[in-house]
Amino acid sequence: MFFRTLVLGIIVGFCGSLGAQGQNFVKAQGARLVDGKGHPLLLRGMGLGGWMLQEGYMFRLGNRGQQYRIKEGIQELIGPEKTEAFYKGWLTHHTRKIDIDSMAAWGFNSIRLPMHYNLYTLPIEQEPVAGQNTWLEEGFALTDSLLSWCEANQIYLILDLHAAPGGQGNDLPISDRNPAQPSLWQSEANQQKTLALWRKLAERYANKTWIAGYDLINEPNWGFQDAKDTRGTEETRNEPLRKLMVAITQAIREVDKNHLIIIEGNGFGNNYRGLLPTWDPNMALSFHKYGNFNTQEAIQSFLNLRNEHQVPLWLGESGENSNTWFTDAIRLMEKNDIGWCWWQEKKMGINNPLEIRVTPGYEKLLAYWNGKGPKPSEAEASQTLNKLLELLKLENNRYHPDVVDAMFRQVHSAETRPFKTQVITKQTVIKAVDFDLGRQRSAYFDTDSASYHYTPGVNTVGNRGHQYRNDGVDIEKKEKAYVITHTQPGEWVQYTVEVEKSGAYEVKFRVTSPVQASLALSINGKMAVPAVLIPAAKDQWVNTASSKVNLKKGKNTLKVQVLQGGFEWESFQLSRLNK
Repeated sequence: MFFRTLVLGIIVGFCGSLGAQGQNFVKAQGARLVDGKGHPLLLRGMGLGGWMLQEGYMFRLGNRGQQYRIKEGIQELIGPEKTEAFYKGWLTHHTRKIDIDSMAAWGFNSIRLPMHYNLYTLPIEQEPVAGQNTWLEEGFALTDSLLSWCEANQIYLILDLHAAPGGQGNDLPISDRNPAQPSLWQSEANQQKTLALWRKLAERYANKTWIAGYDLINEPNWGFQDAKDTRGTEETRNEPLRKLMVAITQAIREVDKNHLIIIEGNGFGNNYRGLLPTWDPNMALSFHKYGNFNTQEAIQSFLNLRNEHQVPLWLGESGENSNTWFTDAIRLMEKNDIGWCWWQEKKMGINNPLEIRVTPGYEKLLAYWNGKGPKPSEAEASQTLNKLLELLKLENNRYHPDVVDAMFRQVHSAETRPFKTQVITKQTVIKAVDFDLGRQRSAYFDTDSASYHYTPGVNTVGNRGHQYRNDGVDIEKKEKAYVITHTQPGEWVQYTVEVEKSGAYEVKFRVTSPVQASLALSINGKMAVPAVLIPAAKDQWVNTASSKVNLKKGKNTLKVQVLQGGFEWESFQLSRLNK
């Protein structure tokens, strides 16, 4: 009797714990997401683009867009065995616990994992038995580790099938698609493998509450009605896409009743014609946004879908722009109770929190691949690629605090902060590029501060030099120094400094200009130097004539404004005149 009572107690307790656990999942509640306690949840996320799936542009590889082509290029240089070792190292070094710890510390509460199916199962062409699925532990083990790091930081993980079997679109690099093989939409076998993969993932993670949801198919871009509609933006019915996503949902629900289902429309996630109404009570719609204006009008069609179908919205992918655009986009999302996720934590380039550094050896590798340089030896290529593996690690990345500041603090505050601690002593040189952290018109003003490359007739780029910082100010590297370039009348930058001792100071600017130009300096809101003349001295760095200014002890705000542009500016020096 005691044994029977004990067993019943264990069973009741186990079922009770399952019931309680079932309440801890992220859910769709009407038109918004809620956490396991039923509180409104606004996802602030970052994607891990470049980890499981490389795209050529991330590593300046030009026409080698697909990962399989990148791999072929590496194999041609160092052979198959070393290439396999390189990719093992890539998966080990690119994303580690320190990356997730850092993102949690910066303020992110979610991570989107862009999965490549070939880490989880074989391509259909390589299956020993047609129609069967060979499961690969590598992808699942990587996902397990990532989930454990997310759990340790209490941040959510979204699983995103970024490269589906066969590839889901005509933009080949996105899904590592080989156009010589049948696509996802041209192959029943690829579709069945996709169903099986999602069922396997759902079975494995069914009870994992720190997984927020399953993003079924990333950015479909396919013309089902018209093959000429290569982007899928004109599709009006989207029948094959809806049919497959319904089938995936059914496969998931056979083993997992808990997790949120996230769907993306055709046309890179944005064409929902024919896809609705929803077919599951726990769903969300994802849309992607790049390079258009951050206005209510730009997202109104998605808001209309949310209201009409009472389904949550999630900006599942965005970024690849300047800090000004980031701040404006996130402010727009949060104003409308829409969670967001930026595309990637790290790549080569400035518009992510972490930048992978480029070595001279890598430049030589790029020159060869782009037909502009000789072929490196196997030893040279191996050395360069091994160095790249080390540079993948977070501690060897270049951190961009301006990007993180723009994505979090600047969304809610127009206040500025020093980019670096600047203490003015007897003689101090301040680099021009180290202006304050803050919004456009708060820390700086540039006539071209963001890219709107998907808006016809708007040809802006933000930082034209694409160096050092992701703010709108144009910065280039000249020899060993970063300098402000493309100066135009009315532009300005601000510096917050700490002055050690009150008194008179001499200020002079290090500049070069092909034409006569000028700038002005104000201190603590008052004009201090109405005009500093910059002589025409092409390709020659000079110091301007000295001007006398007064600084108070403690915090001072210096604002340098362009009067007549065309000059480049490296730094300015403050020298105390009184002892």
